[in-house]
Amino acid sequence: MIDKKHIKWLYALSIAFIFINAICTYLEFYYFNLLPAVLLIILLAFFALDKLVLLVVFLTPLAINLQNMEGGLGISLPTEPIIFGIMVIFLIQQLHKSTLSLQLMKHPITIAIIINLVWIFITCITSEIPIVSFKFLISRLWFVTTFYFIGTQLFKEFKNIKYFFWLYIFSFTLIIFYTLYNHYLLGFQEEPANYVMTPFYNDHTIYGAILAMFFPALIFFMLNKNYTASIKLGAFLFLAVFSIALIFSYTRAAWLSLVLALVAYFLLMLRVKFRSILITFSIIASIIFINQIEIIMKLGKNRQDASQDFDKHIESISNISTDASNLERLNRWSAAFRMFQERPIFGWGPGTYSFQYAPFQHSQEKTIISTNTGNRGNAHSEYIGPLCESGVLGSLTFIAIIICTLFKGFRLYYTILNYEKKNMVLVILLGFITYIIHGTLNNFLDSDKASVPFWGFIAMIVAIDIYHKNVVTELKDNL
Repeated sequence: MIDKKHIKWLYALSIAFIFINAICTYLEFYYFNLLPAVLLIILLAFFALDKLVLLVVFLTPLAINLQNMEGGLGISLPTEPIIFGIMVIFLIQQLHKSTLSLQLMKHPITIAIIINLVWIFITCITSEIPIVSFKFLISRLWFVTTFYFIGTQLFKEFKNIKYFFWLYIFSFTLIIFYTLYNHYLLGFQEEPANYVMTPFYNDHTIYGAILAMFFPALIFFMLNKNYTASIKLGAFLFLAVFSIALIFSYTRAAWLSLVLALVAYFLLMLRVKFRSILITFSIIASIIFINQIEIIMKLGKNRQDASQDFDKHIESISNISTDASNLERLNRWSAAFRMFQERPIFGWGPGTYSFQYAPFQHSQEKTIISTNTGNRGNAHSEYIGPLCESGVLGSLTFIAIIICTLFKGFRLYYTILNYEKKNMVLVILLGFITYIIHGTLNNFLDSDKASVPFWGFIAMIVAIDIYHKNVVTELKDNL
């Protein structure tokens, strides 16, 4: 009898929904159609938060960015409101009963993340535009909470790491087909490659960055000896699609990041100590900084602009003489350094660069795509942007997160024994490296498209380090 009553209520509610929705549709009020999806999300939030996080991973490539809203703010729908809701529910749960282990809270990467968040909060208080800075902080918090703190709990089950990869890859492949179709209609020309992925991705640079991040994972799934032939075949087909998409993205930074990730792969195979790599990189960076004038003069002789021809497009990477994209990037960096020089400790406030940089441009450095209204994006660097927005500690604390993650990743790869987990660490690390290389030329961590995999990859490294690694000592001296 109870079951029959429940069925009657189900029929009654369904009929009521259909009737009300028909009226709303007739009145051109279409939002009522979203009610079932909203109810599903609410149910998942309270009874299966892990499933909701994975749903967000799938939805992220499909989300649409709404920019230039009131106050110059933007939002990605439907993902960011869901992520915000996940953060609120998780924080309420932690106030009632903490589920975060002491191991996680004492982990070097967690400490580096918390220090970075604290400094961002301090510089929000001193910000030139506090409302923008606090929005930036809240946005950073919901990404870190959902994909790092919840992510580390999600990845206690190793299979969820693979689910994360496949969900993003499958969803992103739909965007690739959409992009390639639009590009086909325009003859696969180089110029339309900048916008054929809109409204899902703002431009080809972030599109290319995500392609590069998931490239190593597809190679891993294709070559892993423990996987079935059907999984390997599926990974091969996805890899073929990603390869075509990467070529026609005309994203030079993505191509470069994959080449340097390949270099990192060989360093890992040769078991080069991470501290040796760090010291070598520091020396090279110092030499470049000391000889920057001579290097700029040398690069100034290259006048090859971006081109549809692959070889010429590669050559244009170092063109700082006529290539508008490269010149504008230098213009943005120069403005950022001048902003830093004026406020080196606290900066101008997180997220405020695009509102403040225009007066710091010099007329001789402007390009045909420069603007005095400061309405064309950010500092184009994950490291220079925080430098001018949150001062020297803003940049250093973010770099500390990168270094801690790389150190732990290298150490895990050298010490873990299980074949699948060892190679999973490798592809996570290589995918992460493609982004940090990309981050020298662009910054996308204010977007869910990049933040979801970025913080997710870091959470994977930490989860494997805490929950899945083997206890070995014989290779400890390798770092």
